[in-house]
Amino acid sequence: MLHRRAYRQARNETSMTDFFKGIPAIRHEGPDSDNDFAFRHYAPEEVVMGKPMKEHLRFSVAYWHSFAWEGGDPFGGQTFDRPWFGEGMEKAKLKADVAFEMFEILGAPYFCFHDVDARPEGASFAENTRNLREITDYFQGKMETTGTKLLWGTANLFSHRRYMSGAATNPDPDVYAFAAATVKSCIDATHQLGGENYVLWGGREGYETLLNTDMGRERQQAGRFLTQAVEYARKIGFNGTILIEPKPQEPTKHQYDYDVATVYGFLKDFGLEKEVKVNIEQGHAILAGHSFEHELALARELGIFGSIDMNRNDYQSGWDTDQFPNNVPEMALAYYEVLRAGGFTTGGTNFDSKLRRQSLDPEDLILAHVGGMDACAAGFKAAARMLEDGKLEAARDTRYAGWDGPEAKAMLAGGFEQIAARVEGEGINPEPRSGRQERLENLVNRYV
Repeated sequence: MLHRRAYRQARNETSMTDFFKGIPAIRHEGPDSDNDFAFRHYAPEEVVMGKPMKEHLRFSVAYWHSFAWEGGDPFGGQTFDRPWFGEGMEKAKLKADVAFEMFEILGAPYFCFHDVDARPEGASFAENTRNLREITDYFQGKMETTGTKLLWGTANLFSHRRYMSGAATNPDPDVYAFAAATVKSCIDATHQLGGENYVLWGGREGYETLLNTDMGRERQQAGRFLTQAVEYARKIGFNGTILIEPKPQEPTKHQYDYDVATVYGFLKDFGLEKEVKVNIEQGHAILAGHSFEHELALARELGIFGSIDMNRNDYQSGWDTDQFPNNVPEMALAYYEVLRAGGFTTGGTNFDSKLRRQSLDPEDLILAHVGGMDACAAGFKAAARMLEDGKLEAARDTRYAGWDGPEAKAMLAGGFEQIAARVEGEGINPEPRSGRQERLENLVNRYV
């Protein structure tokens, strides 16, 4: 395997494409730099809490938004004009060439992809599988050359019209079969590429109306589908983490993987809570009526925290806009919960983020990621300072200190009769205590 620096030199001497021509490799220049093509906060080798920042953040580029999305929206079609758009394997390989050049420019250690992002669409499952195997082999060669790794793979079970009524939850058994075979091929590809996780997102696993929906049946089908996916992954020796990505709605009116709490209940019902974790997206948390840090904290407490998709929503629009993250205070709170969970193991920070449809230039694609990586780094370093300083945790411990006493422990071990007798016998009549929220908010603002 070539060292990344050697690969960059080789790429500059014999560039495979000229899409990013003239754009330099992004380096860390510090917070005072006025160079657009430089990191101000993200220094990959900077040691924070005992290990390099790149190992904490584990950045990943999303293949779909960066290279497959055409710039459309519900009111207008394609705005991007990319040389790799079109049918056929040569276009798919050109897309891969450009993608891996961008990974190198950014120094991004990981990428993620759906099958349809990478392969041409075939006329049958067999043709889809042949195409996926060919592009997987092509990916593998580029990964061996560049050192870029696969954070996770997944199957797109929501775009094709066959999935309009769901994949695992479809009323047609043949659609279930096609979806299962597709997931098998995608797990195979992920395993071949050394992927560290496999993700399932049920974009169409829900309903538009209850009038034509058997919710109980669909839920059982979804549970069996996930069980079969886990069984197959383990059978072939895939030791990565299986992840579900929660989202409450969009494209369906209601999705069965609504939020972290819903997913955990689902996993418990089917005995999968020890096998499957969650990939939490900032925008999906907001759509579910939660904060990002709420979902992260709950996943940690339930023991199912796995990975994150980092982006942001436009709070005015009310839908999933998948914008690049730029709100450092919000990211500081998110990474605080990630650190409290012990940090990432197989997971990482995937930019499930896309350019605005007016941002047409190659430079826009690079700079969007530079800004996102820098903002994440700034938020992460603030979170690390908060955790190392310990003041926030000390305040939390003080608030709950009463529960460490023998009386409180005896109360939880006993029953209502004993508790009532103690309240009456000791004349317990508590006064409320301040939660000191504003003081803690002021404390957080010192770090960001």
